[in-house]
Amino acid sequence: MPKEIKSQDFVISLRDIRNQFGDQVLHNHLNLDIRKGEVIGIVGGSGTGKSVLMRTIVGLNQKAAGTIKILGQDVDRISQAELSTLRQRMGVLFQDGALFSSLTVSQNIEAVINEHTKLPAQFVREIAALKIALAGLPVEAGDKYPSELSGGMRKRAGIARALALDPDILFLDEPTAGLDPIGAAQFDALIAKLQDTLGLTVVMITHDLDSLHAICNRIGVLLDKKIKVGTINELTKETDLWIKEYFGGPRGRAATRSHD
Repeated sequence: MPKEIKSQDFVISLRDIRNQFGDQVLHNHLNLDIRKGEVIGIVGGSGTGKSVLMRTIVGLNQKAAGTIKILGQDVDRISQAELSTLRQRMGVLFQDGALFSSLTVSQNIEAVINEHTKLPAQFVREIAALKIALAGLPVEAGDKYPSELSGGMRKRAGIARALALDPDILFLDEPTAGLDPIGAAQFDALIAKLQDTLGLTVVMITHDLDSLHAICNRIGVLLDKKIKVGTINELTKETDLWIKEYFGGPRGRAATRSHD
């Protein structure tokens, strides 16, 4: 079970967020506070905008309304230079790693470091090797191209790249999708270890009920254009039909039994 997070320090605060595309409103008056050092899972039905919400927080999607504060800074009230520095404190793992196919794993990591620093080339290579090791990959993986890696190894390589600049916050988009149960459990263990070792705050978009039980302190459920947040025990007491089916259906009951 994930360790209890008692800190009330919020590293991310969303207020009255609205996301929309044309006439389609995905989120409206959405409020969310994410605590320092927690692992929070974001779930919801198809079309509820899970990935859109993550992309809005990291700055890849322009919100229609509302306020976003990250690490105490209002993203709409700081300079572009300050915003760039702030974004360097966030690492993102997109689905399937989203690595540059023409670069090796090491070069993918080095590209991120070189974009934002002027460190000597040898030092950059050493940092890349360290991130590869942190992600649980063998040394020789650094010289391989993404196409030469298994799906699980590509995800780990994506984690290594997301950690390139020593972020405070790590965003994961469906990190265990496509992995077999053993690989998914190993990936959960990796995230839990990294969170504990590096003191990360982790925001994870997922459908994986085992991941929610294994490593998430709280879960945010996207419903009716807003988000309802609680522990699994708290959410299982909700009367909303979607929440009841999600956590109380056959798969939800099986995941609960396996983590009791």
